[in-house]
Amino acid sequence: MILEDIYLIQIIVTVLFCFIFSIFDVKKGYIPDKCNYFLISFGLISNLILTIISANIRFILFSIISLLITFTVTYLMWQLNVWGGGDVKLFTSIASVIPFGINIPFFNISPTLSFYPFSFTVMINSILVSFPFLLCFLIYLCIKNDFFNNNEVFKGFLSYKSLKLLIDYNFNRLIEVKDLEVGMMINNYYFNNPRICELIESSRDTNLKIYPCGDDSLDYYFKTETAGGITEKDMYLLKIMNAQRIISNRISVRVGFPFVPSILIALVIAIFYGDLSVLILKNLVFVM
Repeated sequence: MILEDIYLIQIIVTVLFCFIFSIFDVKKGYIPDKCNYFLISFGLISNLILTIISANIRFILFSIISLLITFTVTYLMWQLNVWGGGDVKLFTSIASVIPFGINIPFFNISPTLSFYPFSFTVMINSILVSFPFLLCFLIYLCIKNDFFNNNEVFKGFLSYKSLKLLIDYNFNRLIEVKDLEVGMMINNYYFNNPRICELIESSRDTNLKIYPCGDDSLDYYFKTETAGGITEKDMYLLKIMNAQRIISNRISVRVGFPFVPSILIALVIAIFYGDLSVLILKNLVFVM
């Protein structure tokens, strides 16, 4: 019974922290590192307690193995700019608390388990649920930005032009160059000054890329190359160019999609139902 109580505490704490992280992600656009480190510490300590009580080393061993595997895979994905560093830490935190599978007999449910770590189940579920969440988030931005009332083009509902306007209007905003932060995604910045090309192309560890422009009045434009956004060096380079009046004071950035709420939903689904990909495959096989 004591083991089941600890399982329940692990689940409640993990869901609670993911809920707090979701609020931070939506409102602030980042996840607090200290909270993530606390969750990792809680995961290791709680699984060590489980090992001591049960005299079974698998709890702490699986926690460490799951943590290392999850961190390695998500870190590589971060290096490929698939997602942000905060998501890497969150998946690693979940892996430390709930390593391989989940045992919750007090809920009287049987979630579908997979052979890979539980954190991977949460990853897969988060990708699958992110699409409807993205749609809900887009509708929220439309209401917040009063898009439906202020845009005549929206009358051509679901046309390419209206959909493009919908995305551009809600996911792009102008900010001061001095307010740029690491990870922000730069939209097309058009220019003629060859000095900008020299500075960006000579910079190492850059996520800015220069493209030729088809406009007769403008020669080039630059933007962030991947979803990872600008690096620290990119940020300082842009601010220096602005201070030297090589680029203008304002620049267009894309509003980041808050991914943590999808992770929260994915975590709850993983706890009560298990791996969505396995469930989908099972249903497809059953139908066929």
